[in-house]
Amino acid sequence: MDLILHAGDIITWAVIEELSTVAPVEAVYGNMDFPEVRRRLKRRRIVKLGNKRIGLIHGDGASGSPVTRARQAFRQVDCIVFGHSHRPYNEIHGGVLMFNPGSPTDRRMMPMGSFGILHVTKDGIRGEHHYLEPLR
Repeated sequence: MDLILHAGDIITWAVIEELSTVAPVEAVYGNMDFPEVRRRLKRRRIVKLGNKRIGLIHGDGASGSPVTRARQAFRQVDCIVFGHSHRPYNEIHGGVLMFNPGSPTDRRMMPMGSFGILHVTKDGIRGEHHYLEPLR
């Protein structure tokens, strides 16, 4: 893994520290994050990987769906990684890959937790979900 993208609801900075032992981390804050996390991160940002631009946002808000809010937050990007719903999503909207990895730690109403991998090449970006068996 070359880079970890985290779309918020990190809660505490210790999560970033732990993830950083695996790979560099780029992150934004979400609506559940503690003040320390909010002070240290932005609400949205663009991450450049080679010739690709990836928008990173949590996706919470008062109106519309997380997909709609995330899409409206960026122009001229190849992909948008978002969270908030904790539901995996991997669809192209107007030529932009909209990708929600889901959540490995808070599956909400999903049958199991998940995480995502983005495959980024000079020719494009492809998202892939991986699912975790529930703990018994």
